[in-house]
Amino acid sequence: MITAAQLRAARVLLGIDQRRLAEMSGLSVPTIQRMEASGAMVRGNVDSLVKLIAALDAAGIELIDERAVSNAEGRGVRLKLNSGSAKIHLDSRTANKASSRAKVRT
Repeated sequence: MITAAQLRAARVLLGIDQRRLAEMSGLSVPTIQRMEASGAMVRGNVDSLVKLIAALDAAGIELIDERAVSNAEGRGVRLKLNSGSAKIHLDSRTANKASSRAKVRT
């Protein structure tokens, strides 16, 4: 399962908006909005949840269960650094940040 907070955090890590997540998962924007507005655990039909989690996984997001081995307690998300798509995303974000810093310094 995935919580609304994990879903929002995953989008932030990927640097995408709800529209892009909807495209990636094959779900509608209103469905993504409802999922993110859920109280704690994301609510939706099983097919939608499977599509959402598969899209996040393919994008390089690892969902951390509250009982998973971690340095802190509770649920979370992290990028899978061995994932090709995560590496590409991180490389492009790093390049964009470096470019922004260079513009500021000049």
